[in-house]
Amino acid sequence: MSEVIDQPLAMGFSDSAANKVRSLIEEEANDNLKLRVYITGGGCAGFSYGFTFDEEMADDDTMVDNDGVKLVVDPMSFQYLVGASVDYKEGLQGSQFVVNNPNATTTCGCGSSFSI
Repeated sequence: MSEVIDQPLAMGFSDSAANKVRSLIEEEANDNLKLRVYITGGGCAGFSYGFTFDEEMADDDTMVDNDGVKLVVDPMSFQYLVGASVDYKEGLQGSQFVVNNPNATTTCGCGSSFSI
């Protein structure tokens, strides 16, 4: 069964990120979509963050809910994301989802790659 995270320190999902996800879900006209955050090997610092939309949720996924908008994380990725927060930023370099991860000991300049 899926685990719903109620503990504020387990993983955060900012209002800004949830509002952007809600907007993208409305554009797709598919209320079953959830934002999936995952970790892959690679990038200039060793690991990279990935984001995708997913209709499915595995039994061992962790879900974080922000006002009805759902973020899901697989167990392998979640171990690297405990205490992290997903946010959405708009700036001169464009707009993107970002992960503020206290577990990352180093990050690259682009912010999408890290090491532990």
